[in-house]
Amino acid sequence: MKKYDILGIMTGYARLLDEALSTHFSRYREVLVLLGARQVGKTTIIQKLFPDALYLSVDNESVRANLDRYDSSVYRQLLSDQAKQVIIDELHLLHDPGRAAKIIRDQMPDIQLIITGSSSFSIKNRTSESLAGRKIDYHLYPLAYTEYLVQQGIENTLSYQTMQFLLEKNAVPEERIHAFDQVGILRNILIYGLYPGMMQHPQDGIYLKNLIDSAIFKDILDLSLVESRSAALSLLRLVAYQTGSLVNMTELATRLGLNIKTVKRYLTIFEQSFIIFPLYPYAKSGRDEIGKMPKIYFYDTGIRNALIDNFQVPETRNDMGQLFENFVVSELYKLNTYGNYGISFHYWRTRQGSEIDLVLSRGDTLFGIEIKYQSGKISRAFQDRYPQATCNLLTAKNFY
Repeated sequence: MKKYDILGIMTGYARLLDEALSTHFSRYREVLVLLGARQVGKTTIIQKLFPDALYLSVDNESVRANLDRYDSSVYRQLLSDQAKQVIIDELHLLHDPGRAAKIIRDQMPDIQLIITGSSSFSIKNRTSESLAGRKIDYHLYPLAYTEYLVQQGIENTLSYQTMQFLLEKNAVPEERIHAFDQVGILRNILIYGLYPGMMQHPQDGIYLKNLIDSAIFKDILDLSLVESRSAALSLLRLVAYQTGSLVNMTELATRLGLNIKTVKRYLTIFEQSFIIFPLYPYAKSGRDEIGKMPKIYFYDTGIRNALIDNFQVPETRNDMGQLFENFVVSELYKLNTYGNYGISFHYWRTRQGSEIDLVLSRGDTLFGIEIKYQSGKISRAFQDRYPQATCNLLTAKNFY
């Protein structure tokens, strides 16, 4: 028997964004903009939630040529009088995507417009002015852990429990009991990641390495955002080796023979293309707290491993701690975005070496989280410095 969630959608394809996207037009008149890296499932989720919408892909040359005319009479013919909802997939491929969306939004107000874009950099920079006040942005990432469990048929319902345990119960049990092999599933995810395509290509490192060229770098190269693909790739690989460590921009620039402005610009492009995201230090109470250098994490551990060409099993690796930390930070980051928790993410470290992996803050509420694959201790220095903080230890056995 097929199982359905509360929206009547097959749970095998359920995503945490389903409800927010499907109810968008009952709450807003603004254009629905779905952003995310290639191959994270944007087209799948949009076509699933809006099955009766007119679908146009800008990858189609005829569609692209007509939309690139920026003529409302052409648009009316292209969209047809019968269209109530219109999906324009990969809008960022247009010369001026914001202008196209603005014409439809302003001159065909009865149409509910849904647009997707793989390159956050292109969408944000080209639509920020022309669509100002006319759009609501949503972000889709590689699968969250709960989405993976549901899509694999291991669980029936999506859950925010990892975040809720931290924020609502203020305590994480030493170990939670599940009817599935959590540690075994986690080990596979840490190596191969959570891109939806891995469902059809399990434990396929070749698929992931090809994904870097065909998806991750495609928009960056097509839009001529970097001068040197090899330099950009070398930078991303260096960052991959330093996952979860403090990133020194000057050191990266020196090692690659680039100027520091280029390094910062390339990292910004990678961030806005949904490959990496930075965490900046939490510094409130002392002059000895590190206050500038970021840590950088990947949205997906499989992509990180593909960059350094390392798909070895956990027993032979010396970076499982890094991988688990990246997984937990990115997992909480996804849940925070999808659940609209409004949490700020930081790390904490002093110049003397005291540190805690993750600091979550929301208003005056503070949470310190130590992330260890097997076992560890929470920094006493952080607890002494911030006695109002709730501190927890997350491991492979109790994170979910």
